[in-house]
Amino acid sequence: MTTLTFNCVSQDGESQRDFDIDEVIIAGWTGRDRDAVEAHIRELEELGVKRPETVPCYYYVTNDRLSQRDCIQLLGEASTGEAEFFLVHDGEQFWVGIGSDHTDREVEAYDITVSKQICSKPVSRTLWPLKEVRDHWDQLELRSWRNDNGNEVLYQEGRVTAMLEPEALLQRFADTSGKTFKPGMLMFCGTLAAIGGIQHSDKLTLELNDPTLGRRIRFDYRMQSI
Repeated sequence: MTTLTFNCVSQDGESQRDFDIDEVIIAGWTGRDRDAVEAHIRELEELGVKRPETVPCYYYVTNDRLSQRDCIQLLGEASTGEAEFFLVHDGEQFWVGIGSDHTDREVEAYDITVSKQICSKPVSRTLWPLKEVRDHWDQLELRSWRNDNGNEVLYQEGRVTAMLEPEALLQRFADTSGKTFKPGMLMFCGTLAAIGGIQHSDKLTLELNDPTLGRRIRFDYRMQSI
């Protein structure tokens, strides 16, 4: 079990709470737009990653891969991050945050599950109640920026409408695994294609923006190759 401390921000106020995470699920190829899914599959095929047999796919990583540190260590420079919203349940309600499914692309070419496990998965320190954004869910925006010689370069941008809705993802997970999403689980829910293709960077900034309520979750992390 891994314990993460989140700043739970709602329209009623803020509170810091500990979440005990037992299982981490990575949902892949979760797009609503089949053309966009195909584009991401082709993007990864260019790196040697085999086309999935079914979509969406669900992978597991150990809970100690989750990180809220400012810097993660990596083996070499073949890995990249990607912005994803994630879901977690506290026993009473669902919460949403933003994280990075950081993945080793060289390993991904021959074993996707192992490539997911190798790298830490940075996650935000802030969560929103899903119920507060659900009625305007399709307005939420995901973005990431990579570092390019000290300059922030837009790397990903789009609305969460690119991915399946939370209920659809959770239902397909239940259908696929036979499990119900419950407290102690955290699920990464899919990403957007990279602008200009997948590229390594030593820093990634991620943002989940809610233009309706005028708030955002934003954080960055650095990468140290060893």
